[in-house]
Amino acid sequence: MTVQSSDLLAPLDLAFWNIETAEHPMHLGALGVFDGDGKGAARHAYELLASRAAAVPGLRMRLAGVLFPVGGAARVPVRDFDPREHVRLGVPVENFHAAAGALMERPLDRRRPPWEAHVLPAADGSGFAVLFKFHHALADGLRALTLAAAVMDPTDLPFSRAPKPEPQRGRGLRLPFSGMRELTLADLDPRRYPDHVRSVVDSTAQALSIGASVARATLGVRTSPALTSPGSGTRRTAGVVLDLDDVHRIRKTVGGTVNDVLIALVAGAVRRWLDERGDGSEGVEPRALVPVSRRRPRTATPQGNRLSGYLVRLPVGERDPLERLRVVRTTMDRRKDHGPSRGAGAVALLADHVPPLGHRLGGSFVGQNARLLFDLLVTSVPLPSLGLKLGGCPLTEVFPLAPLAQGQSLAVAVSTYRGRVHYGLVADGVAVPDLDVLAAALRTELRVLTEECERAASPGDAART
Repeated sequence: MTVQSSDLLAPLDLAFWNIETAEHPMHLGALGVFDGDGKGAARHAYELLASRAAAVPGLRMRLAGVLFPVGGAARVPVRDFDPREHVRLGVPVENFHAAAGALMERPLDRRRPPWEAHVLPAADGSGFAVLFKFHHALADGLRALTLAAAVMDPTDLPFSRAPKPEPQRGRGLRLPFSGMRELTLADLDPRRYPDHVRSVVDSTAQALSIGASVARATLGVRTSPALTSPGSGTRRTAGVVLDLDDVHRIRKTVGGTVNDVLIALVAGAVRRWLDERGDGSEGVEPRALVPVSRRRPRTATPQGNRLSGYLVRLPVGERDPLERLRVVRTTMDRRKDHGPSRGAGAVALLADHVPPLGHRLGGSFVGQNARLLFDLLVTSVPLPSLGLKLGGCPLTEVFPLAPLAQGQSLAVAVSTYRGRVHYGLVADGVAVPDLDVLAAALRTELRVLTEECERAASPGDAART
């Protein structure tokens, strides 16, 4: 198959495509809840999604193998693309998250463009939800947002329009390692050889440094069996909505960033959840992978995943909520000082140093050993501050849903939208039958941390009471 070089999957996309199994699909999702106007709103939304999807080029791309580079794959447009094979209207449901969990455990059809949109009418006719699923090899969180926004009602937001294609460069010789850039005639100038040598040396040094950091990060790991499991292939999802103003009040009191507070809330909630289920949180310090995008926020191209990350040991065993937040803040500051291209969290960058055939042959091995790299995922997905609508129905809640790696029981994704924080929780349905308990613990942790901040800000008042 002959394709343009810009259509080839980036190394990290190829890794996501090859580590997937039927029991552990590598798609991400977003569950959007809309206020409807009567029982016909869901069907109207279904018709709109099906008709608009046909006009979005990125939604008609399937992933196919190529002859060169060996083991590689590319995005290829489907000529007989039928959006109704991807947009489905479900039966009325009582609980959107229960329905989303069952749908998230079903792999996408790898023979077609790897995405789906499920319209779920509310049983009481009060509205509907839409579950979007995108394979991680097709789109990361930002790209998925771009594609989903393209089928919403027209807005003035930059990403609501189809992204401009990446400027085509001259066809060149592709290096054996697909993560490296293409060679052009200018690169063959002997005067530039020292630059190439320096680039190879720097790249190799980075890979060795990351590998050593990964090895060190596995030493002295104190996690909980509740966060790791062989994997049943089943999925549960849950959603939590918190007031962003409360988060800002905590941030202003103790310093740091909003993201520091959101991560600390996860640490506290996991502690409460482990204690309530009887597993115990004493001494537990699981490794959380916090992905970091290497793409500018408003840049939709190149289409491939451009991710690194920070590896953070969550202070679950710490009793004091304020101390948990301080530890998270200090750790995140240290990771940011080192940058997203260093440390064990930058493990995604190692994909650039593996040839395409290596991804194909070693994908299963990597997928089976993801739990050696981190214990749970805590990721943030950017959302617009302006309201979105579908068929005139406003989007009131949106819960990002992250893929669940093999050997892990829990993945946490978080977004802020319209003044509220939305946590999307995805868990193995067998290992975590009590996901609702963890969801409730997030609300409790915010309340307790708010109270602790108020006492810390007014020590005199606290002493008098």
